[in-house]
Amino acid sequence: MELIEYLQSHFYSKERLLSLSGLRQEEFANYQNALVMPKASYTLALGLQCHSFFGTHNESHNREFYAKGYVSWLKDLRLQNNPKQIFDLFKTRYTDTIYQLKSIGHNCSDIRMDKGPATHIENEWKHFIDGTYGLCTKSGLPEDIARKELASLEIKELAKERNLSRIGLQKLQRAIDLLESASSLFAPHERHKSSRQILINDIRQQFNLK
Repeated sequence: MELIEYLQSHFYSKERLLSLSGLRQEEFANYQNALVMPKASYTLALGLQCHSFFGTHNESHNREFYAKGYVSWLKDLRLQNNPKQIFDLFKTRYTDTIYQLKSIGHNCSDIRMDKGPATHIENEWKHFIDGTYGLCTKSGLPEDIARKELASLEIKELAKERNLSRIGLQKLQRAIDLLESASSLFAPHERHKSSRQILINDIRQQFNLK
């Protein structure tokens, strides 16, 4: 039950997402088939067994759950004319967020964060469409994806140093705070192996940070 409670609290069911977006099932399927709408973050396969005077009855149902931020993404899709424009929208929002974060002091030496190489953006887009980022970021949107990616790389780079200076520790704290702001809580059965555990909880403990 804890898993179901988590999904109902932090995600929208497919039915709820369609209702909030004012979309028909056919329209939604067309967006997914065109590879511009992410797949479900989680899919539950539910088996039901009912016992009554008339005997036993079995049913099975699949329920899909999506990041809540996809309500706004679906609204954006309606304003675009083709898949290239939609990809360009994702790319612009992602790279603009990276530049904004760099302007306030977040940085790392990874070349993927230097002017957003095309192959890296394409890989991020693929993970987005596959539903991966709908699972591991709060909103599932390009801005949170960029925050998560830059913060994760920054944390990994800083954590390689065993004896960080005071300034280094401050940078690490800021990167952890950034990652936490963009990361989902993860489903209960996933938390022990999640990026939140490895790059936030474990690093905080390792460097005695808050």
